[in-house]
Amino acid sequence: MDLWSWAVTAYGREGVAKAALALQDEYGQCVPLLLWAAFARPLEPDLIGRAVSLGRAWEAAAILPLRAARRGLKSELPGAIAEAREALRTQVKAAELESERLLLSALASLDGGGEAPLEAALAAVTAAWGGTADPAALGRLAQALSGPLPDPGKTG
Repeated sequence: MDLWSWAVTAYGREGVAKAALALQDEYGQCVPLLLWAAFARPLEPDLIGRAVSLGRAWEAAAILPLRAARRGLKSELPGAIAEAREALRTQVKAAELESERLLLSALASLDGGGEAPLEAALAAVTAAWGGTADPAALGRLAQALSGPLPDPGKTG
């Protein structure tokens, strides 16, 4: 299974979206990077550094500007018909999701990976990303991701 398919399945799992978005909104973390960490279980600091660099580039160029536009379009705007504004917001949301898919595709192309335990991989990527993240918030994400998920090595 490719990283994007795995990430969509994992994100749809009960509690994952809520935990991941809390890390994003409260601690400034990058959800696609966290999902990559859960998938790849990286050990090498160099690999994690390359992943963080990709994440920062994509966030600056596409993800954050699109997210800001999507959130800005949530409220009424002078002179805008609500239905038209919402249709535009839906298009921006699709573009934001596509930018996250492209980031995951770039992350998937990185050579390497590892065998780090899930919580250790999440903690390492979070630390490399910077800022603070409450260990309990990371634990909630790890807990939501624990249990049976599709094996990344299987295609079916």
